[in-house]
Amino acid sequence: MGKPDKKFYMVREDILPESILKTALAKEMLASGEVDSIMAAVDRLEMSRSTFYKYKDGIYSFFNAENLNIINVSMMLKNTPGVLSSILNRVAQLGANVLTINQNLPIHGAAYVTISLSVEELNVSVDDMLREFKKVDGVLGAEIVGKS
Repeated sequence: MGKPDKKFYMVREDILPESILKTALAKEMLASGEVDSIMAAVDRLEMSRSTFYKYKDGIYSFFNAENLNIINVSMMLKNTPGVLSSILNRVAQLGANVLTINQNLPIHGAAYVTISLSVEELNVSVDDMLREFKKVDGVLGAEIVGKS
């Protein structure tokens, strides 16, 4: 007979033991970029690394930021053939993946474009990616307008 499936429960945080709650908080700090290492997270929360490692694979936030590496980039592009195509090529070169594209109609020779990107496989920083977008001929501006 096989191993039974694991059961999951949803519980309020106020009934969790402190060690499990701190482990969840440490994972959230790491996922959000608030800290850059496990050591920094456990030091800030005044918990031991062994406690973190003991519970890390068994506690998950209801809203798990680790799985949401999505950014929304808003750009103003000249209404010139090939500008958006150049941006999309750059996205692929940098290791990001296009999820959605929304483009407004051009007004006075320029159009707003918002692109949602999965950046899990991005091979540069998000700031470097923005700098790369701004280098593309026909890009008048680019900025991050959201992150999930």
